[in-house]
Amino acid sequence: MKLTDLLQRAWQRRGVLAALLLPLAVAFALLAAARRAMYRHGFLSSERLSVPVVVIGNITVGGSGKTPLTLWLIGELQGRGFRPGVVSRGHGGIGHVAEVLADGDAALVGDEPLMMKRRLGLPVFVGRDRVAAARALIEAHPGCDLIVADDGLQHYRLVRDIEIAVVDGRGLMNGWPLPAGPLREPPSRLGRVDALVLNGSPPGLPPGLLPNAATGPAQFRMRLVGDIFHALADPERTCVAADLCGLRLAAVAGIGDPGRFFGHLTSLGLSCRFHAFPDHHRYLRADLDAIAADALLMTEKDAVKCAGLTDRPVWVLPVTAQVEPDLVALVMEKLDGRTPA
Repeated sequence: MKLTDLLQRAWQRRGVLAALLLPLAVAFALLAAARRAMYRHGFLSSERLSVPVVVIGNITVGGSGKTPLTLWLIGELQGRGFRPGVVSRGHGGIGHVAEVLADGDAALVGDEPLMMKRRLGLPVFVGRDRVAAARALIEAHPGCDLIVADDGLQHYRLVRDIEIAVVDGRGLMNGWPLPAGPLREPPSRLGRVDALVLNGSPPGLPPGLLPNAATGPAQFRMRLVGDIFHALADPERTCVAADLCGLRLAAVAGIGDPGRFFGHLTSLGLSCRFHAFPDHHRYLRADLDAIAADALLMTEKDAVKCAGLTDRPVWVLPVTAQVEPDLVALVMEKLDGRTPA
């Protein structure tokens, strides 16, 4: 079992392994708190861009639905006349600032940035330094009038006008800091964002952060929908679940919560074997060859890394976020009251 898999299991409860890691978790939490305090009191400086910045992130390690929310929000803002650009860390990528091209390599720029570029066609830049990435984007695309930072909640050097945190159905798991638990910041951090988006029904959120609570940030519900599959080899070819009946199907997912994708397929009436991989997994032909199936089903995020890795049919299921109530109204209100750069 890989270390990442072992930690993921340990984070589900406050068991022996998690308890053994508590001393390291305490040290991590103290360092993270000191870093936040240094930004808050001006010992470390933050930089404001010439355009508004919306940050979408979470306080846990791993995917929680940030990218589908980013895609949805950008589409809504484009419909209101904005010309957004996206900046991202680009997990596992090259690290330095780079523009993501539609024919780019996920190993160099990250799977989620490449997926967003192909889905939206708008400017996407990656880099460890989100400030430098955003400045490079604005310089290269001067028509951009808003930056959306995907997974940038802890990147305090970038001044943000709006913070949106996402919590998925796994909640905060055992509620402990890294590495004893999944938390990058304490649960109280959720009380300081502008909007809290609940992707599913997260258990164990702190009092005051439950849906319909009278205190805390504005709260919204998100669900992911999608029932049209696209052929990986030819995205113009599509099918629905009924077209796949009678085939031996295997579902592949290397996302933060593979169970969310597998549950979605089950809700569509599909019967298939489930194969979960670590988040951001770099697939090899051997990974897919080892799976016995007539056809493979996978997420859009996985698909950008799997072209040409198998001769069997691969069907990709894009999903779209639906958010209630009107999160865009809150975003527009915050943008209208933004302090000019």
